[in-house]
Amino acid sequence: MTTVVINCRNSLQKHCTSIRKLAFYRSTLRRICYIWPGHQTSKQPNSYHMKKLLLASVALALFSSHDMYLKLDSYFLQPNTAASIKLYNGTFSTSENTIDRNRMLDVSLVGDSQRTAVDTNQWREEAGMTILDFTTGDAGTWVAGVSTRARNIEMEAEAFNKYLEHDGVLDMLNWREENDKLEEDAVEKYSKHVKTVFQVGDKRTDDWKTNLGYPIEFIPLQNPYNIHSGEALNARLLWQGEPLANQLVYLGTEESAHEHGHSHDEGEHDHGVVAQVRTNDQGEFYAKIPHDGRWYLRTIYLVESEEEGLTHESNWATLTFEVGHSHTDGDHDHAGGHHHHGDDGHSHDGDGVHTHDDGTTHEHPAEEGGLPAYIYWLASFAVVAGLFFWFNRKE
Repeated sequence: MTTVVINCRNSLQKHCTSIRKLAFYRSTLRRICYIWPGHQTSKQPNSYHMKKLLLASVALALFSSHDMYLKLDSYFLQPNTAASIKLYNGTFSTSENTIDRNRMLDVSLVGDSQRTAVDTNQWREEAGMTILDFTTGDAGTWVAGVSTRARNIEMEAEAFNKYLEHDGVLDMLNWREENDKLEEDAVEKYSKHVKTVFQVGDKRTDDWKTNLGYPIEFIPLQNPYNIHSGEALNARLLWQGEPLANQLVYLGTEESAHEHGHSHDEGEHDHGVVAQVRTNDQGEFYAKIPHDGRWYLRTIYLVESEEEGLTHESNWATLTFEVGHSHTDGDHDHAGGHHHHGDDGHSHDGDGVHTHDDGTTHEHPAEEGGLPAYIYWLASFAVVAGLFFWFNRKE
């Protein structure tokens, strides 16, 4: 029994890069161990246990989480032309899953000094990505945003602690350690609120400073398209419309993810991280942009919850933009230049080792890239089905 479960866990690890997802899979498998026929501790019929198995299997496939980003192939677009924005649910380089439309509380486009609600019919799905097709308007600096409904996830103490560590939610991890809470399990409600700023034509406008009213939100304090490599972007982080002080914020890019050889998904301590900063009392921070490329800001604001059935609540925020690829610069070819990225971003082979600012390192298994998201779910269900028939054979 032990060997089978270990092999099952290793198979899942091979197909999943998310520390949070792996932790949930491991917890689910641990529960499954106790509900197979022949391993029951109660006198309830097999049908009861098989129903539990089915529910566990569904949860295994559905209730896993990812980072979320809005991305464009190029953040520099022409006025009044067809364009697409991709909603990545995975890493900044690869999207593993699409997002159901009923999870989207708000989808907005802001340009020409107007905010427009996006019709759900404008979305389509392709290769694990949810893609918004739209037509740009007049020249200016535009904003797009998506805010999602909350979901709950249950994690055992060990899994929760690892998630906090690898997603960079270090303040909560330190608090749990200082208050002897590391052995307590968690039920977390989480939601995600993502934005992107992109440039249409050459004219700079003030739409980049638009507050979409999301629970947590990055607001640039300067136009990102006036920033050049080597300069710093000044921004503010808001929680419920007020400055969020002393909050950890991570700056990252695809280029650094490629150099380090590996990235995590939904919210992990991403190997694309270039800098870690804290907001001041006004919720403001500076993030230096060392080179051209597509960049993101990300944070997870996680607090204890008094809501019945919950222990914690988290709100995730990201903001994406591009530096240095302006069509007017004349030194970048978006069709074939070295800074161009394909639809699927980067995928990496080999082990990844990451060094933190404090000098500590951690190593992760190789990331598998290029397979559609449904392959992972089919593999998961195949493993569960294989276990089912194996145990039935033993009876």
